[in-house]
Amino acid sequence: MQLTNKIGVIVDSFGVGVSEGLRLAKDVGAEGVQIYAVDGEMDPAVLTGVKRKQLKDEIAQLGLEISALCGDLGGHGFQDKRANPLKIEKSKRILDLAVELGTNIVTTHIGIVPDDPNSEVYASMQQACEELANYATSQQAYFAIETGPETAAHLKAFLDTLGSRGVSVNFDPANMVMVTGDDPVNGLYLLRDYVMHTHVKDGVRHRVVDPRQVYGALGYEKMDHGQIAQMASEGPDFSELPLGEGRVNFDAYFKMIQTIGYQGYLTIEREVGTQPEEDIRKAVEFIRRYR
Repeated sequence: MQLTNKIGVIVDSFGVGVSEGLRLAKDVGAEGVQIYAVDGEMDPAVLTGVKRKQLKDEIAQLGLEISALCGDLGGHGFQDKRANPLKIEKSKRILDLAVELGTNIVTTHIGIVPDDPNSEVYASMQQACEELANYATSQQAYFAIETGPETAAHLKAFLDTLGSRGVSVNFDPANMVMVTGDDPVNGLYLLRDYVMHTHVKDGVRHRVVDPRQVYGALGYEKMDHGQIAQMASEGPDFSELPLGEGRVNFDAYFKMIQTIGYQGYLTIEREVGTQPEEDIRKAVEFIRRYR
């Protein structure tokens, strides 16, 4: 096996801000970066005008490129039809920023897709995703849903109703292992026509957990990345682990990457731990062994 995919790093995983995170990404050997663009200095309403050009130039001078922006707005995703108009508008502005910075992918969580396709929540999510898909397609871009809250088969069934690949998939194998217990290798094959971006992460599930307790849902707590990271570091339900130490079978997973013809980024995400730089450096070395 010889992977040809470029290696990316989520800048925010370093926990040191954008500029320093970019420098560290270059230093650990990444070829590209993913950056959260929801609030703070990367909020599209804050990063305007000349600031966008300066960031683009900074990334180019480091010899990096952007694999994707992260536009995850948290909360209940797009389950709440009352909150959706503002979230849809914010998502569009994040996509505009992505395109201006040189990438056509924005990753996000949309909330857990309900089991009942006739439910009001399912309809709300479907309507929001159809609007986002149409906008992304008009920009020759993609909103990529991160895997984890539901099985691959269930997510595919939802995506198939949209009639467009403007809303596609950001495949995270560890989320599937840790939360739904789904097989990421089979899941990757099932979702092969939708995969536009991937995260490289590892983990283990200690016991069955209700995805609504992790990712939130109407009637449950809102999704919070900090809370998910705490759950992944302290158990008892699941743990995020360094690459190769969890239950993701990377030999089979990377082989499937080749089988489905995915040519995009393998972007390292590290949400837990006290030494992210060291963990990410080792993760880059781990992936390089497959090259």
